[in-house]
Formats: sequence, structure tokens, C-alpha cells
Amino acid sequence: LTAIPGASGTYRGGVVAYATDAKDSVLGVPADLLAEHGAVHPEVAGHMALGVRRLLGSDYGVAVTGVAGPDPQDGQPVGTVFVAVATPDGATRGRRFRFTGDRAGIRYRTVEGALLLLDTAVRGSTGGNARD
Repeated sequence: LTAIPGASGTYRGGVVAYATDAKDSVLGVPADLLAEHGAVHPEVAGHMALGVRRLLGSDYGVAVTGVAGPDPQDGQPVGTVFVAVATPDGATRGRRFRFTGDRAGIRYRTVEGALLLLDTAVRGSTGGNARD
């Protein structure tokens, strides 16, 4: 995202909250939600996206949480990914993905899915042609 000169004019930054407790302490995901459902859950992704937006003071926040392998996590099989985008009006939209393949492939497709959801959200809020 930042390889293009001038990216700092639109890209505010990123947060890597990999550990479950960091999702709570850094991004504000409710601890009771994490305790009940674990870190791989659609509501967790939504709270993470809102937390990123709040922390960075950005118009949009994007978050992913999932299982890239090699083992299942929080009762979710390898390849389960939840992506969420927080929009300027404070709403969130999300999507669940079920990817197959190795860890690197799952991670790559997760990024593609997150960027597609962000594109859809941005185009939808600006009256462009949203696609999903």
C-alpha cells in the first residue's frame, strides 16, 4: 500500500494486534466477546476495524482475523478468515472467507479479500459502482 510515492497523503498507518489480548488492550475488542467466542469471530473483526479507525483517526479501518494454520483455532478450521471495514459513519461491514491451501496462500488471499472489501466500502460511500 505504501510503495507508491505520496501514499502518506492517504494511508495513516497500521496496527498488528496478533495476540488475542492485544485485540482487547490495543484495539478495544471487548474482553467478554473474546472470552465467549475467541479471536476468530466476525464481531471481533468489526471491533478491530473500529479500533484501528479510532486509533489512527482515519476515515476507514480494515481488520482481519483468522486461521492461517497449521492448526485450527477457537473452534475454527484452517482457512477461516473474517474481514471487516469500519466506514466514516462508524458502521462496519464484514465478510467471511473460507480459503484452502498453505499458510502463505491463505495469508495472500486474506489481503486480497480485505482490499476488495475496502474497495467495495469506499465505492459504496462515494456513489461509485460497488462490487462484492
